[in-house]
Amino acid sequence: MRIAHGRKIHESLVADALDLPHPEGRFDFAISIAVIHHFCSRERRVASIRSILGTLRPSTTPGDGGKALIYVWALEQKSSRRGWDEGHSQDVFVPWVLSKQYVGGKNPTKGPGKTPANGGPHEDAGAPTEATTTYQRYYHLYRQGELEADVVSAGGYVIESGYEKDNWWAICGVLG
Repeated sequence: MRIAHGRKIHESLVADALDLPHPEGRFDFAISIAVIHHFCSRERRVASIRSILGTLRPSTTPGDGGKALIYVWALEQKSSRRGWDEGHSQDVFVPWVLSKQYVGGKNPTKGPGKTPANGGPHEDAGAPTEATTTYQRYYHLYRQGELEADVVSAGGYVIESGYEKDNWWAICGVLG
């Protein structure tokens, strides 16, 4: 957020995905990448999608209004390093390892006290070179067709959907 705010070429904010601070029906496009799958119940996941859909310009016919692109982690990842697939739990904790330099320490290339929330590295940023702190992050791994069902339950419709790099995605809208 500091980086985006510091550039002053666009607006940036931190918000609650269940209660977005944007006007109803305002936007032509919204993007949600790697957010929805962190909610621990279907009700909360559907509510977060409903919140996104509420910000879109409603369609009079499917496809002519605002659209949202939503990405979530897939259960079907048997060829990835994680190896999840049918038969595995859909609700998992995934370790997130932070080098101590990013937990209140100083990183000479990134600035003091950088963490992922304020501009530091993410889990795949490379092997840490000093002591680490590990956090467990909750993920709901979506099955094929589940994201589309959640969009419909949230009051939307699906324009297009698919699978890419261990993620399910959907482009969706809402009728007015």
